[in-house]
Amino acid sequence: MATDIVEDLQRRAAARPRVIVYPEPEDDRILRAAARAAELGIARPLIVGPEGKLPGSPPPGVAMQAMEGGDRLDRLADAYAQRRGLNVKIARRLVSRPLFYGAMLVALGEADGMVAGISHTTASVLQAAGLAIGYAEGVAVPSSSFLMVVRELGGRPDVPLLFADCAVNVEPDAEDLADIAVAAAMTARRLMAVVPRVAMLSFSTRGSAVHPRADLVRRAAELAAQRIGDGFVEGELQLDAAVSPAVAAKKLKEPGEVAGRANVLIFPDLEAGNIAYKAVQYLGGARAVGPILQGFARPVNDLSRGASVEDVVATTAITVLQA
Repeated sequence: MATDIVEDLQRRAAARPRVIVYPEPEDDRILRAAARAAELGIARPLIVGPEGKLPGSPPPGVAMQAMEGGDRLDRLADAYAQRRGLNVKIARRLVSRPLFYGAMLVALGEADGMVAGISHTTASVLQAAGLAIGYAEGVAVPSSSFLMVVRELGGRPDVPLLFADCAVNVEPDAEDLADIAVAAAMTARRLMAVVPRVAMLSFSTRGSAVHPRADLVRRAAELAAQRIGDGFVEGELQLDAAVSPAVAAKKLKEPGEVAGRANVLIFPDLEAGNIAYKAVQYLGGARAVGPILQGFARPVNDLSRGASVEDVVATTAITVLQA
């Protein structure tokens, strides 16, 4: 992402800092990123984990919480057991895992969001978030998005676009695609401060091709449009008709609110989304930040295990803005 946009995200996060929990104290990058986030004022970092893995003295502005301290673990286990209908002993074993512990703090409102994954798999982060926190109202699947900043689009420099889903759902059906669109619209509102104009992408534009895959995208657009109150959804659209006013005017008699002006692009499957964002990044010179997880009732974000301190700080700012 362009530096000025990263700085803008951090500036906006600093205006409303939140408690962000990090359940991976064993990695020095987390400690340094938490210290930097506290220094910048973008979050109130809370590092949790087994007592033996917490540093002896926390960096300034960073809070520490040992999982074994007091009756907190029992209280979180009781809450998890009630939420999931489990035996308390089984719940306690699960909540004794740092990811589940951190997710339960978020679920109960004791933290506003969680950043994890630098020493865990994406699947583990998704599982903990899905079971402990659950999904946003009306959303049945988690998804991801990338905030892309393209160098030039229609004569405009450094244009931000949201791409989804590029990292989680391999073959979404129409209902899943609608969920992805709804979640992506919410992400766009919070991170880009725009009215979402969501294009459901296909190789067809409004019936120009006849195929079950195009029908699926069209059905997803219909479902999503019924659920997005603050924003617009159209589909199926080819990518050029979605982002170019000139192409939209040629291909559509009535372009509407999205065609030619889309700022959120929903790809029909993971293969298309993953290839597209990497092509735009590596061949088109765009900047990319992500994946940004979305669709959960409260924000959780996943880190690459190769993430830098700067990556963790940027993800923290995003999580604050999602909260």
